[in-house]
Amino acid sequence: MDKGAFPRLGRTVGVIGLGAWQLGADWGTVSEDDALATLAAAVEAGTTFLDTADVYGDGRSERIIGRFLRESAAGGDLFVATKMGRRVPQEPSAYVLDNFRAWTDRSRANLGVDTLDLVQLHCPPTEVLHTDAVYDALDTLVAEKRIAAYGVSVETVAEALAAIARPGVASVQIILNALRLKPLEQVLPAAAAAGVGIIARVPLASGLLSGRYDEQTSFAADDHRNYNREGAAFDVGETFSGVDFTTGLAAVRRLAPLVPAPATMAQFALRWILDQPGVTVAIPGARNPQQARDNAAAGALGPIDEPTRRSVVAIYDELIRPQVHHRW
Repeated sequence: MDKGAFPRLGRTVGVIGLGAWQLGADWGTVSEDDALATLAAAVEAGTTFLDTADVYGDGRSERIIGRFLRESAAGGDLFVATKMGRRVPQEPSAYVLDNFRAWTDRSRANLGVDTLDLVQLHCPPTEVLHTDAVYDALDTLVAEKRIAAYGVSVETVAEALAAIARPGVASVQIILNALRLKPLEQVLPAAAAAGVGIIARVPLASGLLSGRYDEQTSFAADDHRNYNREGAAFDVGETFSGVDFTTGLAAVRRLAPLVPAPATMAQFALRWILDQPGVTVAIPGARNPQQARDNAAAGALGPIDEPTRRSVVAIYDELIRPQVHHRW
């Protein structure tokens, strides 16, 4: 698998990581055995970057990864990023050093590590990203060796740019896929210039870009693709990238003829992300070992040709841009 860089950390990771939200909650039920098998399959296929959060299953995802780190021979070679801040009401006043210490201590215990590789503020209120004291507190966590580095996960381009401007920020995590192109305009160039790594989340638009869904597809009651379509639980952009399901299906059907054999639709969608200058790692989720292996295989595909890239943009401009481009 190709490698992507976190320049401010001097570290590289496999360009296809594993997003571990599915292993915690909100995507239907995944047993612990299936979760561990999925982690093992991803690592065997070349994945070295795991992304989780303290809120995924209220720590379940972190605890499962912690068990995997203890039991797997590859555990010491993995880069595990977690997130903090979404287990409390979203008030800027909560983002203070004492809370950061408590939150990271909990994640350290869940993961079974002394120092967290990377901690990201988990889509905090916008005001937080403009508060000097927040970054001072994060610097203190680094000095205390609770964390090795910090980054932010954001919803909007403006939030990403605010974070990139901070000298201690090692990474920005943002939604980026063929149905969410806005970060290409400013965020990726700014991150590359500053040496900030880009973690592309929701890379398959909550599965839309897998090509497996149609109008008859249904989702479990505990799956956010059922209960969050209108943003009832959290930012609607996290579900299908904020795209109306019917419009998303239409876009995917237009994209499907662009997929070169023998790649799958999902692999094509991941490869498209990896071809964007400045992307460090894409973090598709997986609920079983085969999905993890199939996703990782995208890291070995050749680049997408220029005419095909232009076609992706044309489909976005026609069908998707009016819905999402102005919002995030």
